[in-house]
Amino acid sequence: NRCLDAKVTPYIVTKKTVFKWQEGFWATMKKVFDESYKDEFLKQGLLDRSGGDLQHLISDAATMQLIRWTDGGFGMAAHNYDGDMLTDQIAQVHRSPGFITSNLVGKSDDGSLIKEFEASHGTVTDLWLDHLAGKETSLNPLGLVEALLGAMAHSAQLELDTNPKDAEAKKVHAFVSNFNETLRLALHNTFRYGQGTRDMCGPTGFTTEDFVAKVAWRLDRYLQQQVEEQAPPELSEEDLPVPANKITAFDQKAILQLFEKYDKSGEGKIDFKNFSKMLMKMGVAPTKSS
Repeated sequence: NRCLDAKVTPYIVTKKTVFKWQEGFWATMKKVFDESYKDEFLKQGLLDRSGGDLQHLISDAATMQLIRWTDGGFGMAAHNYDGDMLTDQIAQVHRSPGFITSNLVGKSDDGSLIKEFEASHGTVTDLWLDHLAGKETSLNPLGLVEALLGAMAHSAQLELDTNPKDAEAKKVHAFVSNFNETLRLALHNTFRYGQGTRDMCGPTGFTTEDFVAKVAWRLDRYLQQQVEEQAPPELSEEDLPVPANKITAFDQKAILQLFEKYDKSGEGKIDFKNFSKMLMKMGVAPTKSS
């Protein structure tokens, strides 16, 4: 279902050439896929890259394909150990195991989903001991926070599913959903703005405490913007008019592409740092007088 929702090609990963007990896992997955999912995957063209069928990958080959298939578009189902290995590799390729989350999903007797969320990197004992010893640490909390957000969302959804008409359950679900989305945006933007921990930003990265404080500041600002009765006015100053005959001489599409190249935040703005880079690259930045 997750591969269908994401519209990606599914693969099954085992080391059944050595661990013969994994043969049953592959056989069961193939049987369920053929009986319940194959037709829909074929209909959506999601098996084109795998020869029109569910393919098995030996774990060694799967680790290689993670490096080769840089365009994505695939999903891998595996036993816990193989899954740990694959997600660790993906996280390290993207520079930090702090990005990994792990979700275990099952069903209770009444059919409701049971979900467990955790940060796959574990308890990070070395950094915790450094913290207890009063040493400076720089822990990337993204995996842990994503696990907490997942648990909060699941808890609110269970309450709503149990009491679908209850006004308080609806209110709590809406509140938790909004808080989760806003915290996720604040956390991700803090990394995007180059204010991350040292696993991502190098020696100049934030300490654990400074990073948490920066995310909290950004989260508070985002939440405050949501509760303002009236949005603050947008102050702007009109540009000097450019004669129409001059405008037609410029390639507006090329100008837009150049702007988007330096609009790193995607907010339609260029900060001073990127503005300076743009001017220097264009060779029109003012220089100091000799």
